[in-house]
Amino acid sequence: MALRFFADHCVANAIAVSLLSSGHLVLRLRDYLPTDAPDPMVIAKAQSLDAILLSINGDFADIINYPPHRFNGIIALRVRNHPQVTAQVSARLVDYLAMHPNPDHYIGKLFIVESHQIRIRGG
Repeated sequence: MALRFFADHCVANAIAVSLLSSGHLVLRLRDYLPTDAPDPMVIAKAQSLDAILLSINGDFADIINYPPHRFNGIIALRVRNHPQVTAQVSARLVDYLAMHPNPDHYIGKLFIVESHQIRIRGG
C-alpha cells in the first residue's frame, strides 16, 4: 500500500526519490506553496492533501506547537548539519514504511527518524 507524503522544501531530493522508488506518493511543497511558507501553512497543506508531513525542520518535532494527535502524521528527519547521514536515514525510513504500510499507523503520531533509530511520540 502506497503512503502519501507532503515533503517540506528542506527534504533532500534523494529522500524523495527513495520514497518514490519504493512506490510511495511524494507531493513537494514547491508545487503547492511558496518555499518560504510559514510552518502553520505547511502543515495545514499536508492535512488538506491527506498526507503525512515529511520534514527536516525541527519545528515540526515540537509536540507543544504541533501536537501529533491533531495531524495525519509527522515524520521529522534528523539529517540537519549531517548531510552524510541522508542515505542512512532514508534507508531506515523506507524499511520502516515497508513494515508499516497502513496509513492509519501514522495518524496522530510524530516519528523522529535518525540514522540509528526511529522514535515515536503520540498515538
